Amino acid sequence: MLFEVWAPKASERVELRLEGGRFPLTRDPERDGWWRAEVAPEAGARDGARYGFAVDGGPVLPDPRSRRQPDGPDGLSAVVDHGTFAWRHRPPGRGLSGAVLYELHIGTYTPEGTLDAAAARLDHLVELGVTHVELMPLCPFPGVHGWGYEGVSLWAVHEPYGGPEALKRFTDTAHGLGLEVVLDVVHNHLGPSGNHLPAFGPYFTETHHTPWGAAVNLDAPGSDEVRDYLRESALAWLRDYRLDGLRLDAVHALADTRALTFLEELSAAVDELGAEQGRELFLIAESDLCDPRTTTPREAGGLGLHAQWNDDFHHALHTALTGESQGYYEDFARAPLAALARTLGHVFFHDGTYSAFRARTHGRPVDRSRTPAHRFLGYAQTHDQIGNRALGDRLAASCSPGLLACAAALVLTGPFTPMLFMGEEWGAGTPWQFFTDHTDPGLAEAVRTGRRREFGAHGWAEEEIPDPQERATRDRSCLDWSEPGREPHARLLAWHQELIALRAAQPDLTDPDLTAVRVVFDERARWLAYRRGDLRIAVNLGPEPAPVPVGTGGRVLAAWEPVTLPDATGAAAGGPDEGLLRVPAESCVILTDD
Repeated sequence: MLFEVWAPKASERVELRLEGGRFPLTRDPERDGWWRAEVAPEAGARDGARYGFAVDGGPVLPDPRSRRQPDGPDGLSAVVDHGTFAWRHRPPGRGLSGAVLYELHIGTYTPEGTLDAAAARLDHLVELGVTHVELMPLCPFPGVHGWGYEGVSLWAVHEPYGGPEALKRFTDTAHGLGLEVVLDVVHNHLGPSGNHLPAFGPYFTETHHTPWGAAVNLDAPGSDEVRDYLRESALAWLRDYRLDGLRLDAVHALADTRALTFLEELSAAVDELGAEQGRELFLIAESDLCDPRTTTPREAGGLGLHAQWNDDFHHALHTALTGESQGYYEDFARAPLAALARTLGHVFFHDGTYSAFRARTHGRPVDRSRTPAHRFLGYAQTHDQIGNRALGDRLAASCSPGLLACAAALVLTGPFTPMLFMGEEWGAGTPWQFFTDHTDPGLAEAVRTGRRREFGAHGWAEEEIPDPQERATRDRSCLDWSEPGREPHARLLAWHQELIALRAAQPDLTDPDLTAVRVVFDERARWLAYRRGDLRIAVNLGPEPAPVPVGTGGRVLAAWEPVTLPDATGAAAGGPDEGLLRVPAESCVILTDD
């Protein structure tokens, strides 16, 4: 078995420690900074064997490209033979067009918090009708419980979740049920705890600084190997675990001044792997830039990522539902229905407009005539938008079931690829709070006090902010699986199932043509209506019934509360009420022309 490591910081020697044995590595004459050694199976090089590298006589550290960390980020690595797993099912290969995504955190989807326990609950998602499961990060991090965004060992799976074999079982089970699997990966920072990469080479650079400190080295000396490290780790998830796509966390935080950016390289590599395997692989970006070049094809001068989250749609919808105006909601809260209408029709609210929150102009227009709608994800809730609130409260904590039904209608009949956050489909009453399990006491205290000070500055009593380090904070965030069987949760779940089935049955709801979306609204009356081909969607967010102009004729496909069609009201043709549908308070309806 070949053991190799990029360790340009080694001045004299690199040593492999394997199951108690010591094996000196030699410099690779063809690759600068690389060290390598061949070790026979009888010498300990077998599946599951623990090992690490010592640079210039220093401590034994885990392999930067470790496939498994049985004892956490600070422990030894373990050999993984990916060829031993017996796959049963082929990936569905459906891609993103027509997809409905479901964001899921393994540690709180079930009380057990493991991949196997989550796999046992995938039948719920099949019955719901979603097509893709988007897993939050799985790389090893300190302790047992956490969000996963402070992971290290970008090639390994968090051991308390079940390790690499459990992820394969999860993916294989999902594929057998017709579900595709997307993984959230973090390239913009690592750690801080358990991050041993600086001992080997220039994985980070002081050339740029980010909210997490020195930037990941994408453009300074040594960056060729760092980019290769990130690119190959991404491909490993798609190849070794048969995942179908990756969600790239906060790509706007990737400091990269090179002419050919890392994201373009990664996009090209993923497309090439997909062509080799005969399936449609994809990358979904999280970006704060409101820049359509993120998803513009590479041949047209873009980065070539296949889709991106649309936070502008979320922010507009959130302010319309809740009336909140703090922080980045400020820009949307001045006229939330107008903001929502703008995002439905033009994707970004900030497309070269002034942002009061940023105190500058922000964004760039989307070419709606050339950009398919499925390249943008639309959602009412995500892990960020819930968990980064002081109490981790969901929309269900402040919105009526009717408003939650309206939010579902806007997400699931809108032009974008829909995404739900776990439990949203039944209006989960459980919060989803910020929780950590740092083993470093100093870091744990810094996180605890920092979060309380942050929200204390915004008027919260510090003692009200949940302690991220308390086990109870994580436990409160676990889904309550008894809720879907009782009201009002059961009705909301049935509504989501109805809307997702409608989306699958009505081609107009997956029409990629953004120019065909027509929106009208009344800010004061709090209603909004739009057309998707032969379908008309009317949403009333107000506390009173509202007459909404939807035209005459057709039939009701779905409605949260009963409605009477305009042409059945007895109004005289051409009269003032012709074509007006009286939509009940906090309700919505989907009509078809035929």
